[in-house]
Amino acid sequence: MSTYIIADLHLSEDEPAITAGFMHFIHQQAIHADSLYILGDFFNYWIGDDDQTELHQQVSDALKMLTDKGIPCYFIHGNRDFLIGKRYAKQCGMTILAQETLLELYGKRVLILHGDTLCIDDIAYQNYRQKVHTPWIQRLFLTLPLFIRRRIAQKMRKNSQYASSMKTESIMDVNPQAVINSLTHYQADLMIHGHTHRPAIHEVLIDNKLCYRGVLGAWHHEGSAFVISEQGIELIFFPF
Repeated sequence: MSTYIIADLHLSEDEPAITAGFMHFIHQQAIHADSLYILGDFFNYWIGDDDQTELHQQVSDALKMLTDKGIPCYFIHGNRDFLIGKRYAKQCGMTILAQETLLELYGKRVLILHGDTLCIDDIAYQNYRQKVHTPWIQRLFLTLPLFIRRRIAQKMRKNSQYASSMKTESIMDVNPQAVINSLTHYQADLMIHGHTHRPAIHEVLIDNKLCYRGVLGAWHHEGSAFVISEQGIELIFFPF
């Protein structure tokens, strides 16, 4: 048996192929897993658990099917869906985890996170992140009518895309020292994250100990997942 870890699907009504790919993944791969972890940016944006769309229902039905079969599902917030709350989590049957969570998997200490907190060189983004994670700002936003929240979210996405186009790739990538600090703090053997959309497995040498950093890919044209088992870790890719 294996544990599956995914991130950065960016599910939306505008990308039905990705949704179909996710459903295929659930029924062909995750159905055989020990557990499933979703490391954020599951949806392209999230404006509140009261936004009950057909897509949100379809996804929650798929995850609930897994959990009803005894396959636990876990979720860490991303930068696009940090407003997913207890109501939707319960609807899916999934458990929301802390933004940095240490797992014990098959004898390995595995640190999982979305990954945006490692991109500390992008000061503008970190300032933005701090603001939108302010509890009173979130509460105020969630009191607004859905159509206003949707307009705000769409405008913020456009602004984010423009801002990203003006930044270098190195600024938007993880800071190497931040990676070392996190691995050291948790005494982890392996770190897995998404966010940067640069799928790979990197070696990280810390005090003569070889650790690893796994990066998930975004589900733009194909799916990706880490599969962890007694035999080791594998980064896999699969068509929608």
